[in-house]
Amino acid sequence: MVRSVFNSVADQYDIMNDFMSAGVHRVWKDSLIHTLNPRANMQVLDVAGGTGDIAFRFLDNSPTANGKKTGHVTVLDINTEMLRVGQNRAEKLGYADRADFFCGDAMNLPVADHSQDAYTIAFGIRNVTRVDQAVEEAYRVLKPGGRFLVLEFSPVVTPILQKAYDTYSFNVIPKLGEIIAKDRESYQYLVESIRKFPDPEKFTNMISKAGFERASYRTMTAGIAAIHSGWKL
Repeated sequence: MVRSVFNSVADQYDIMNDFMSAGVHRVWKDSLIHTLNPRANMQVLDVAGGTGDIAFRFLDNSPTANGKKTGHVTVLDINTEMLRVGQNRAEKLGYADRADFFCGDAMNLPVADHSQDAYTIAFGIRNVTRVDQAVEEAYRVLKPGGRFLVLEFSPVVTPILQKAYDTYSFNVIPKLGEIIAKDRESYQYLVESIRKFPDPEKFTNMISKAGFERASYRTMTAGIAAIHSGWKL
C-alpha cells in the first residue's frame, strides 16, 4: 500500500511538501543536516529518501578535500517512482558520481554490516510496517561510532495548537493533495499515519532498545516535527 501511495504522488511530492508546510520542511531538513555535521569522506545511507532532498543537502554540505567535494550517499527507497525523480535530479545537479539509488526495504536493508558512517531517514519511518525492525536494521549497517538520525512528524503538538493542527491536517492537506497531486486518498493516509506513529518519548525508547546509546530527540515548530538521534558505540 505504501509503495502505491508514493508511486502515485512521486512527481508532485516535493511541491506538495512546500504547500503543506509553507516551506518549513526545508528548515527541518536543513536542521537534520546541521545535526549530522557532515565530515570528509563520510558514507551516508539515506533511507526512504527517493527524491534526494536529504541526500543532496548532505552532499552540498560535505567538506572539500584537495579541491573536490567529498562524501557519498546511498539513497534507498521502496518506491521506484520516487527513485526515478531522485536520479533525474542527481543527474541535473551533477551528483551522479556521488549518489547511488537503490530500491529496497527498510526492514531488510541490502547493505553490508558495519558499512555506514550515518543513517538518515526523513518522514519515512512512520510508513514502515515494523518500525522496530527498521531501527534494528539501521543499527546493523552502521559502523561503530555511526549515527542514526530520524526526522519525523510527531503526533503530539503544543496543546494550544492541537485543534487548529488537526483541522488543518484532516481538512486542508487532503484537499491540497486532491488539487495539486490529483490524489486525495494518499494524503489522507499520510495525515492518518502521523497520528499512529509513537510519540517522541516512546520512539526514543525504541531506539535505545535496538542498542543505540545516547538516544535523544528535540522537537521543532511547536512539536510538529522532531529530530531523533542515537549513536552506535
